[in-house]
Amino acid sequence: MAGTIENGRTRWLIIFVKEPRPGRVKSRLATDLGTVRAARWYRQQSLAVIGRLGSDPRWKTVLAVTPDNEGLRSQIWPAHLPRIGQGAGCLGARMARVMRRLSPGPALIVGSDTPGATPRHVEQAFGLLGNHDAVFGPSPDGGYWLVGLRRSRAISARTFRNVRWSSKHALADSAISLNCRSIGTAVQLHDVDTVRDLAPARAEAPVFRSGPAPLPFRWSS
Repeated sequence: MAGTIENGRTRWLIIFVKEPRPGRVKSRLATDLGTVRAARWYRQQSLAVIGRLGSDPRWKTVLAVTPDNEGLRSQIWPAHLPRIGQGAGCLGARMARVMRRLSPGPALIVGSDTPGATPRHVEQAFGLLGNHDAVFGPSPDGGYWLVGLRRSRAISARTFRNVRWSSKHALADSAISLNCRSIGTAVQLHDVDTVRDLAPARAEAPVFRSGPAPLPFRWSS
């Protein structure tokens, strides 16, 4: 695939996804929308992100699924994309595990709940890894929708340890855990955790000029 190999190393894009079962995804969003509507939104949004990012020939896309057994055999996700299980533990442990499993090359992890994420943003983040050991795509709430590592050295099991997840400290704590000499900053985008995130995230979503946008969910609460 053209553009996938750079200096003999694969460019990896890992999209983290969770089986969109009511009551098991987007708990904070479900507080306002209900479990069924929150799961429906997450399923539609995840498939939209995968559709935009997953077929670009400039990188090799992998779906990191959870729960492992259910996700690996799920018929929800596109069959043409390879899948790996995230495994057990907190988000940081799962991200470090997935990073360690891939063959050499720069790797980006993106969430599946960021409507504004586009191939242009992914390419920019890969470009930043040309000059930095790591890259973050920040979110306004102090977290991040994207994290990438050049992976010029082995990924430690302690990577992403001691991070206060789902807080305003998540990005800062993660950056400290990496112990990198240089960290680049990609575009800031909203990921959706609560109903208040829906409107600004929708405003960032790309406009598809040919055919309807792949976001049929009604954004109003």
